[in-house]
Parts: sequence; C-alpha cells; structure tokens
Amino acid sequence: MRSSDPTIANGTARGWPLRLAAVVFAAMVATVPAHAQDLGVIGPVYPIAEPNLLEVILGKLRAAGEDGTLARLQRESLARVRRDVEGPAPVAGLSRTRQPRRFHHDPSIVVQEAIRDADGRVIVPPGTVINPLDSVSLSQALLFIDARDREQVARARKLIDERQGKVKVILTGGSYLDLMRRWQRPVFYDQQGNLTTKLGIRQVPALVTQDGRRLRVDELL
Repeated sequence: MRSSDPTIANGTARGWPLRLAAVVFAAMVATVPAHAQDLGVIGPVYPIAEPNLLEVILGKLRAAGEDGTLARLQRESLARVRRDVEGPAPVAGLSRTRQPRRFHHDPSIVVQEAIRDADGRVIVPPGTVINPLDSVSLSQALLFIDARDREQVARARKLIDERQGKVKVILTGGSYLDLMRRWQRPVFYDQQGNLTTKLGIRQVPALVTQDGRRLRVDELL
C-alpha cells in the first residue's frame, strides 16, 4: 500500500583446507629444478584454423534474414508478448465465491534489520512492529475479480458506481486491457497471485476495505 558471525565463521572453517593446499602446492613448485630440455619437434606443425566466432554468428544471422527465418521469429515473439499482455495467466488456486466469507488481515510487519538514517544512526531497531495503516489510510477499496466471468464484471461495475469510483479493480483472470478500454479507467492485475496470497483470499469477487488498523476482506457472492 510496501569474528562472531556464524556464517563468516563457517565459511572460514570450510576455506582453510583450500588455503593449506595452495601453500603446499606452492612449496612443491618451488622445489622443482629450474631447468628444461628441448624435446625437439615431434611432427609437422600446422596453423590453427579456427573460425572467428563473431563471423559465424553474423553469417547465421544473415542466412536467417535471407530465408525469412528471422522475420518469422520476430513475428512469433511479438505475438507472444501481445498475448501475454492482453491475457495474463490467471491466478491459480482461486474459485468463484460459493460461500460468502468475511475475515480480517493485519498488515503489520516486523523489521528484521535495523533501519538507519544517512548518518548511520538507528531510527528503527530490529524487532519493531510497523503497521502501515498507522501512517497511510486505504483511500480506495480493493476489488478482486475474474474478468472472464461476466457476472463478476457486472458486479464490479455496480460497486464502482455505488462507491463513486473509489474502487481499485484488480483482476485475477481475464484481460485488464480490455476492461480499461471499456471502462476508460485504470484496471490492475494480481501478478502471480501476490496480493491474494498475502491477504488470504481464496474466492472472488473479494472486496478489501480498511477497518481501523486492519483490513477487512469480504468474499462476495
């Protein structure tokens, strides 16, 4: 709405055999006699005929451009991007509401590491519990719907009108671009189910509103 370190100690313990081996190897190399012998030429010597990697890649690209392969791949890539944008994958694990349910969600978080200011002073110590609703209120209700269901879309439109537009619609399925064009207002998408998972939503449509220092979730018929 947003040394004593065990890791270092373990890393040191694991690393000392490698350093010891390196020291022993260096000592062995130092004791090898510093002289060499010319073994002569065993056989004929030929220049290494290795193709330039960049030239090989450019050659393949030129060939792909000439036979139409490159253009086809570009069209397929563009079609995939357009398909993913127009209709993202629906959020898994959600169903149409069969039994209405109301519950509350506490958005508080526990600070894991100290938060410091520019001078290094600790302003929020670890272990501090922060509730974002103490500082910022939820100005709009959040409405989660599956836009593939016409009844849910109609219900969403009705709620938007009833609440004078103070509703942020978040899709769990269907095309958000299509709704944006039809409604001429922003529509969002719950990417990978991050919000519904965090809020504990299992059925849609679901309306999220602020109730004091908590969020109230209503899974609606």
